[in-house]
Amino acid sequence: MSAAAESLQSLDASPAFAGVERVQPLAMRRVPLDQWDAMAADFDGLCQEQMLAFAGVRWSGATPEAAVFESNGRVIGGCLVVVQRLPLGVGHIAMSKWGPMLADATQPDAMALYAGMVEAMVAEYSARRGMLLSILNLPSVNGPNAENTYLLERGFTPGVLLNYPLRYLVNLQPGMDEIRKGFEQKWRYQLNKSMKSGELSFEHGAADRLGDFTDLYERMLDRKRFADFSAYETVPHLMAVDNPKGRPELFFVRKDGELVAGAIVFKGGDRAVYLYGATTDQALPLRAGYFLHWHIIGWLKENTKARWYDLGGTDGFLGLHQFKKGMVGSHGVISPVPRVMNYADNRFTYLVGNAALWAREGCQEVLRRLSRLRKDRAQPTMPRYIEKPEDARF
Repeated sequence: MSAAAESLQSLDASPAFAGVERVQPLAMRRVPLDQWDAMAADFDGLCQEQMLAFAGVRWSGATPEAAVFESNGRVIGGCLVVVQRLPLGVGHIAMSKWGPMLADATQPDAMALYAGMVEAMVAEYSARRGMLLSILNLPSVNGPNAENTYLLERGFTPGVLLNYPLRYLVNLQPGMDEIRKGFEQKWRYQLNKSMKSGELSFEHGAADRLGDFTDLYERMLDRKRFADFSAYETVPHLMAVDNPKGRPELFFVRKDGELVAGAIVFKGGDRAVYLYGATTDQALPLRAGYFLHWHIIGWLKENTKARWYDLGGTDGFLGLHQFKKGMVGSHGVISPVPRVMNYADNRFTYLVGNAALWAREGCQEVLRRLSRLRKDRAQPTMPRYIEKPEDARF
């Protein structure tokens, strides 16, 4: 019996996995990288981190691998994994950020299918190739993170947690009137003021207008003294994706013909993601941010299958928390990106791989602390997140 079959058999017999009625056995098939982005563009679980256009740039020192998971010849889902060789050749880490992802997230046995994808990855990367497998799941929109709970029961161990992991998700499923009523009162008031002024206009920009947004973005960073640790260098590559389903969209707000605000939104899958925003000095008194996001919500509802609009995080800035919290309102959710979950069959592989991951996190923390020492940089105004959303006090 294969390692994958033994793993599946033991899971089916275990009461520890009561949340998954049965693990769906799935076949894992490698996909040529030049076909991956076009194929993944149709998946419900698609996010920018799972696209080669992003990962191939962001993780340029690692080796990306793409695969689909199949049942009786039908594609159930897929995953882009980045394989990182450790120093001195002591091992490898297979990292999956916001994957594996389902092609159809609405299936009633979605968790069993997710479990089947994880089992196929464990069999390939851990059992067969002797790597540490590291998985980071999306924030949950339905209470406790079921995917991370499954991984924990499966034998994965918790790893790194982001300093500010809360993500703000607007529910796009109600009608526009209901969404508007669901905004917090102050947020709705500011939106109404922006609409009544008659000074602002909204426009959807073509991909070749990325330069207009980049100009806004760079000027904003200078003005607000933000330290940029983002992956903005990936944006031109994402904007060049052939399949429009996997390509981000540009949105702008004008006053008297001049651009005062803009946004880049990844619209693939059932979660649209606010990747980047930029404003000028005029935007705040004009309440251009409220105007911009309201019209983006309308565009997403009319032009995509997205059921949620992920506004991203705050990087520790209280003003961003208040703005996004008001927009989430009564219909949406504020949910943390869960801890990274790590697994290896071999203890040496586990120890070496985890040491490498924590060392990398330590280096990044040093860079963040050095940035906070600079007087010319804006400093976070929120306490670091503890573990549970209800434990965070803002």
